[in-house]
Amino acid sequence: MLRKLAIGAAALVAVAGAAFIWVYQEVTTLESERVSDDVHVVQAGGINGNVAVLATADGAVVVDTMTFRAQGARIRELAERLAGGPVQAVINTHYHLDHTHGNPGFPAGTHVVATQRTLESMLEFDAGYWSGDNAGTLPNDTFETERELRIGGKTIRTLHLGRGHTGGDLVVLFVEDRVLHLGDLLFSGRYPSVDLEAGGSVEAWIGTLDRALALDFDRVIPGHGPVTDRAGIERFQRFLREVWEIVQQAAGEGLSLERTQELARKTLTSDAGFESIRIPGLLRIDRDFVVQRTYEEATGAVRPRESVGSPGS
Repeated sequence: MLRKLAIGAAALVAVAGAAFIWVYQEVTTLESERVSDDVHVVQAGGINGNVAVLATADGAVVVDTMTFRAQGARIRELAERLAGGPVQAVINTHYHLDHTHGNPGFPAGTHVVATQRTLESMLEFDAGYWSGDNAGTLPNDTFETERELRIGGKTIRTLHLGRGHTGGDLVVLFVEDRVLHLGDLLFSGRYPSVDLEAGGSVEAWIGTLDRALALDFDRVIPGHGPVTDRAGIERFQRFLREVWEIVQQAAGEGLSLERTQELARKTLTSDAGFESIRIPGLLRIDRDFVVQRTYEEATGAVRPRESVGSPGS
C-alpha cells in the first residue's frame, strides 16, 4: 500500500514539474520576427496568441499581450527595445485570455483599445481576473465599428468587420506598413476555436473575411500560426465555407453530430495540412471540434449569451 502511495505521489510530482516547466517556458520564451520595416510579430509556444509591435517615432504600439502578466511585462520590454521608446497604446483584438491576460504587465492607465463588445465579454466571462489592480489595464478606449489612431507618424486603423471567432473581434491595419493583424479571425494552418457563447459564428465569419480581404495590405499576422498573406486568408476562408456547407446540409437532413463528424472526415479537403492546437489533458482543437461547434450553431443548440452592457450602464 505504501509503495502504491509513493508511486502516486511521485507521479503527481512529475506532472507538477512538467506543468511548471511548460509555464516557465511559456513566460520566458519570446521570439520576434520582422514583418515590415516597422512591424514585428512576437510569438511564444502553446496557446499564446501572436503579438504585433509597431515602431513609431514616439514609441511602440502593441497588439495583444498573451496569457500571463509576466509575459505582458516581457512584451512591453521587447516592444520598447524594438521601437526605441515607450509603449503608447495596447490594442486587444478580442477578450480571450491568451490575447489579454498580459495586459496587467503594462502600467495601469495605459491607453488600451478594443471593441465595446470585447470589453463587455471581458467583464462577463472573465470578471474575476479583471478585479483589483488588473482593472487598471482593461480597455479604456472602446468603439463599435472603427477607431483610427495617429501615433508617431503612423496610422493605425482598428476595425470591427463582423462576427467570427467571437462577436467582438477587431482587426488592425498598419496603414503605411501595409500589414494587417487579424487576431483570431485567422488561424494560419491551424484549426480554429469558435466561441459561440460570446457571439462567434462560422456562417458570419465567412463574410467577415470578405470584408478583411477588401482592405489594402500585403502581409497578414494571424492570431495563431505563421505570418501569411491574402492567399492564407483565402485558404482559411475556403475551409470555413466547406465546413459550413457540409454541416448545414447534414443538420438539415437530421444527421446526428457523430454522423456529421464522420461525414466531414470523409469529405473535407480544404484543411489538408492543418494542425491541431493541444494542451494535454486540458484542450484539443481539431477537425472534430470545429465540426461540433459548427453543428451546434447550425442546429441552434448553442446560442450567444446576452451582452452585459458597458460599465455603469
